[in-house]
Amino acid sequence: MLAAALLIAATAVFFIVPKTDAMGSATPAAASLTNSAVPDVSTRPRANFDKAAIISREADGHYWTRADVQGTDVRFMVDTGASIIALTLHDAQRIGLNPAELEFDNEVRTAGGLTQGAYIVLDRVRIGRVEMEDVRAMVLKEGLEQSLLGMSFLGELYSYEFKGDTLIIRQ
Repeated sequence: MLAAALLIAATAVFFIVPKTDAMGSATPAAASLTNSAVPDVSTRPRANFDKAAIISREADGHYWTRADVQGTDVRFMVDTGASIIALTLHDAQRIGLNPAELEFDNEVRTAGGLTQGAYIVLDRVRIGRVEMEDVRAMVLKEGLEQSLLGMSFLGELYSYEFKGDTLIIRQ
């Protein structure tokens, strides 16, 4: 029984430990395999933690923030369940969009039921020091009481982290 356990342990070590030469260095094949498993950190996007903002949870339990959207202050509720920024028709008009020029040809399900939506691209969205350009969004014809900050913005961040009553976003 003891001999069988030692044989299994020796076999495991044989397959896990790379073959070494007389100097104790890994063979080129083993070194190559090891290096390819480690991501090249020089090609990773680096976060600039100077570009961060803190969003507080309000009394209603939701995270609300104000954003500069194309030069206009817009109040958003953060919604990680929304795949895209959703603008109310009123907020869309405030940022200079003309509803008559939008194509409301997408059926959208909201908490209030079905409505029509028009895809747009926002030139700029800024929250504190976090700023993004060319952000996908949708204007909803009706059924939305407040604009939603969805994943078309949040998903492009370096990170977002819920910590207690704060949401920290980093670019």
